[in-house]
Amino acid sequence: MSITLYNTLTRKKETFEPLVPGKVSMYVCGPTVYNYIHIGNARPAIVFDTVRRYLEYSGYDVDYILNFTDVDDKIIKAAKEAGEDVPELADRFIQAYLQDVGALGVKQATLNPRVTETMDDIIDFIATLIDKGYAYSVDGDVYFKPRAFAGYGKLSHQSIDELRSGARIQIGEKKTDPLDFALWKKAKSDEIAWEAPWGKGRPGWHIECSAMARKYLGNTIDIHAGGQDLTFPHHENEIAQSEALTGEPFARYWMHNGYINIDNEKMSKSLGNFVLTRELIEQHDPQVIRFFMLSVHYRNPINFSAELLESAKNSLERIKTAYHNLGYRKQTSMNLKQDTDQWLLKINDLRKQFETEMNDDFNTANAISVLFDLTKEANVYLESSQTSTMVIDAFQTTIKDLLGVLGLTIEEEEELLDNEIDALIQERSQARKDRNFKRADEIRETLKAKQIILEDTPQGTRWKRG
Repeated sequence: MSITLYNTLTRKKETFEPLVPGKVSMYVCGPTVYNYIHIGNARPAIVFDTVRRYLEYSGYDVDYILNFTDVDDKIIKAAKEAGEDVPELADRFIQAYLQDVGALGVKQATLNPRVTETMDDIIDFIATLIDKGYAYSVDGDVYFKPRAFAGYGKLSHQSIDELRSGARIQIGEKKTDPLDFALWKKAKSDEIAWEAPWGKGRPGWHIECSAMARKYLGNTIDIHAGGQDLTFPHHENEIAQSEALTGEPFARYWMHNGYINIDNEKMSKSLGNFVLTRELIEQHDPQVIRFFMLSVHYRNPINFSAELLESAKNSLERIKTAYHNLGYRKQTSMNLKQDTDQWLLKINDLRKQFETEMNDDFNTANAISVLFDLTKEANVYLESSQTSTMVIDAFQTTIKDLLGVLGLTIEEEEELLDNEIDALIQERSQARKDRNFKRADEIRETLKAKQIILEDTPQGTRWKRG
């Protein structure tokens, strides 16, 4: 079955067909690195990493590019306030970003290009736009003319006049039309800058992604992705300047993830509900955070709360517990023929159902529901008096594979040694004497989960492996 995805450009689901069979070029807009990322930044990192993982699971070779904006107004301001050079501050927050998303299970990109490392390409790109009449320089600044590009507004689905009504010329800007946007900004005396034919300065925000996408993925890329807030003006402007330069489609499929709300309110610094990703990682299992982010379809808004995160924790634990219980039971399983084929067919059907949900615009929410069904069937199977090693292996492999598509992992639990069991039993006995029944019950449940059966007798507690 083929993959379909919702294309923001056409506002409908389309069958995904990459330009080169078996190979996918994918560009994701990365962070502006002037601070630690918040959970709104973490969502696209997780979402599009999962898209990449499923494409690879489906047999595609994916070139996955995620850029870093390492010079702009915010970075320059933050560097001044911190008493650092711009490259020093940017590099510090790039490393912080990689650390944070790495903890969330995000795979390393094929390449992480930086604006400062792509400057020659950006300058050449702008020069060509000027030569073609799509851009103009004035007193060291360079502006792009959206009115010169016939398709302007096609991504955000707005007419040029609608866009014009909301545009303004800011104080100090020298553009001739409020819609015109900056490709190059003239340097101030105390700012980092690069030499260019029209004067010393640095790039505007939008031109960088067009230049980097073209440099590393070609004139036309398969998938361009980012947060919903980037649709306009950032992605709209990327299309205009890229297609004005090449005369070819810039990206064939546009994907955008929804917003994050905190306790049903939009996240913002002014509301005081701004949550940094690294603070969340310090307080919660990163796997649970990722699982939570994928529990809602990527295009829908997602509401974050402590209660919902706790629910996600319990749900993920349920899946992992079933996996480990299968492993404990395998120790006493045999190579049975009875009902084996029937169970193997059922497991394979559930894998196909998972794939069907993911093929439908990467619907991780429904795919997770299939994982719950798989877990339920595994628990039903474990109630059998006799079990087959082959069926248990199939359950475990499938659970692990499908969790892997979602970027989630299961660590194999080591079997408790006899002396470790004896030590826990002694601790439990002391806890009972101290009337600490909560701890005593916790130890019993820990041992039960590892298939250690306790029997309390007048002569003391005995145990055996189940």
